[in-house]
Amino acid sequence: QVQLVESGGGLVQAGGSLRLSCVASGRTLSTYAMGWFRQAPEKERRIVAAISRNGGSLFYEDSVKGRFTISRDNAKNTVYLQMNSLKPEDTAIYYCAARGAFYSSTYYSDGNAMDYWGKGTLVTVSS
Repeated sequence: QVQLVESGGGLVQAGGSLRLSCVASGRTLSTYAMGWFRQAPEKERRIVAAISRNGGSLFYEDSVKGRFTISRDNAKNTVYLQMNSLKPEDTAIYYCAARGAFYSSTYYSDGNAMDYWGKGTLVTVSS
């Protein structure tokens, strides 16, 4: 069992930046592939970015490519999402999720594949 706690959300103007953090406890993060997902008001939850256990394989949803960067520090049991050039359409609750992975280079971009979820952090981008 792993517990995930997100932080770093807030209100930012369009064009600004935020860095989200997801700290894991209960199990070492290095055994999990990780993902960031988001859910905007009245919309379904969608993948934002995913990262493999070793950090070598990455996935980004098309709308965030070139603006967001996912990374991890297994020694700190933490996954990050650096968000630059934020747009109002990035407004959502952002969730961190984990899935146990046998292969170190595997990532998961399907929310239904994830085993554990944090409670989310709200990001609001004003125009």
